[in-house]
Amino acid sequence: MGTQIIELEKKYWHGVENHDYETVKNLTLFPCIVAGKNGIQSVSEADFKNMFDSGQTNKIKVLNIYNVKEKLIAENTAVIGYGLDFEILDQNLKEPIKCVCTSTWIKENNKWACVMHTETELEKK
Repeated sequence: MGTQIIELEKKYWHGVENHDYETVKNLTLFPCIVAGKNGIQSVSEADFKNMFDSGQTNKIKVLNIYNVKEKLIAENTAVIGYGLDFEILDQNLKEPIKCVCTSTWIKENNKWACVMHTETELEKK
C-alpha cells in the first residue's frame, strides 16, 4: 500500500479544488458517510451531485496535508488520518482553517474508493 492512500486523498482534494465532479465521484463509494461540523450524513450519489452542482461546497485551496497516518486493516480496507490546512477562496480569512481528517477506503474490483470521511476543525490557539 505504501503511500497509495494519501495519494488518493490528495487526488480527491485536488478534484474538490478544481470542482472536478468526475474525479471526486470516481473516488467515492456511494452512499458514503460524512461527519463534520454539520453532523453525520449518509450521502447518496444523487445528493452528492446536487450539493456539488448547487455550489454548496465552498471553493477551497488546500495549503498543506501533514502528519499522515495510514493503516492497512485488510487487503481491501485502509484507514488514514492527517492534518489539513486550507483556505476558503470566497472568504477573507486572516488565517487558514486547520482541521484533522480521517477516511476509510475500500478496494473493490481492483479500485480504491472512499466510503467514510470525517473532518474536525481544530480550535484556534
